[in-house]
Amino acid sequence: MPLLLILLPFASLIILNLSTKSAMHRHGFILVGAVALFQVVTALGRLGEFWDIKYNPLVKFFSLGSAPDNLTLIALLSIGIVIFVSLLVARAVLGNETLKFNFMNLALLACLGMNAVVMAHDFFSIYVFIEIAALSSFILIAMTKDPLAIEGAFKYIILSAVATVLMLCSIGLLLLFAGGTAFTDIALALKNSGNEFLFKAAVGLFLCGLFIKSGIVPFHGWLPDAYSASSAPVSVLLAGIITKVSGVYVLLRLVVSVFGGLAIIQKPLMAIGALSIVVGALLSLTQNNFKRLLSYSSISQVGYIILAAGCATPLAIFGAVFHFFNHAVFKSLLFVNAAAVEKQTGTVDMENLGGLAARMPVTATTSVIAFLSCAGIPPLAGFWSKLIIVIALWKASHFAYAGIAALASVITLGYFLHLQRQVFFGKLKAGLEKIEEADFSLALPQIILAIIIVAAGLIFPWILKWR
Repeated sequence: MPLLLILLPFASLIILNLSTKSAMHRHGFILVGAVALFQVVTALGRLGEFWDIKYNPLVKFFSLGSAPDNLTLIALLSIGIVIFVSLLVARAVLGNETLKFNFMNLALLACLGMNAVVMAHDFFSIYVFIEIAALSSFILIAMTKDPLAIEGAFKYIILSAVATVLMLCSIGLLLLFAGGTAFTDIALALKNSGNEFLFKAAVGLFLCGLFIKSGIVPFHGWLPDAYSASSAPVSVLLAGIITKVSGVYVLLRLVVSVFGGLAIIQKPLMAIGALSIVVGALLSLTQNNFKRLLSYSSISQVGYIILAAGCATPLAIFGAVFHFFNHAVFKSLLFVNAAAVEKQTGTVDMENLGGLAARMPVTATTSVIAFLSCAGIPPLAGFWSKLIIVIALWKASHFAYAGIAALASVITLGYFLHLQRQVFFGKLKAGLEKIEEADFSLALPQIILAIIIVAAGLIFPWILKWR
């Protein structure tokens, strides 16, 4: 399974560029969409177990595991869903055939990098594949050559370069102390020499690099510009999965496979997670741009995952992984909603919008589903993951953090109610009388993601009962 899900995007990338231009303009979306759907089906059914490889030099060199755990499968599922949805959005909103072709290539490159990150079992491999995903991200953001998009890409490149230096320095120190960069080597060295200052510094440097890649407070400066200035499908891809895999997933994986319940890791993660929750939520309250509000909201929601990872109990990790999936789905849906609004009205400035629910019922309804899930309202999927995180924090006696996590959901509800009132409800703004619902190519991804949110929320209690 691991090798297949890396080779498939790579082979598709070659096919896409070796075939005739006219053929790829006609069939490229089918090819890339098939890759994404295959990944979704493989992760859901664990069909990839049939392709486990006992020995392969490439697998051995990059330390790719052949037996994916549930965290890996959830990440692979999230990657497949978001890439498929972003393709649908790209086909609907990117009018230039060259832009569409470039997006398909970069989406496959990002898929390859993210899949490899998800299945890597050592620090150096993770670094290499994060950089592959980041490289595609830089180009994706600036792809339209819009001045604001280029500015956002430049900020991302600068801060990402800082993260790269920190991670490389960390890997050098870890190699010096542990004699290797595999998770097992680092875990053993932490157990034996975890109190040494330089070893702690090495771990701290790597975590800081991941914090920058994740765009969490206080390393969030690049994120709102990159998300909001990007074209619609790029915003979906970035906010939905790329930054989550490049930073948040790796943090989860390290907590599960390397750090365990080490106090030197737990306390900083919990503090930064709580800070991100609060700061992201409060900054969201001040936004009048649809996409910037969603960008700051992403910072806040990722904070829940980091906070739960810092708690590090089995229940907290379960909640973090479930919220990772939920965030990928409801945040992607909200950015698709923003894409539909922008395409139909020509703006994402909420002060120039209003009353669109009557004109765009699908977009309005699905946006309500997404924001209620994000705010943790039952019985939607986001409610369960947030509830699990709060319960895990409470059971671990982190009462203050549990209170912050619960109260921040009220702030989340507040800024999303403000968004709904400004964009979809109230009196229809002058000049919007002739606005119609987005066409089927944009309505379809909204409906798919909304169904996933509702279905996951309704099925989840039954899953617990069966277990």
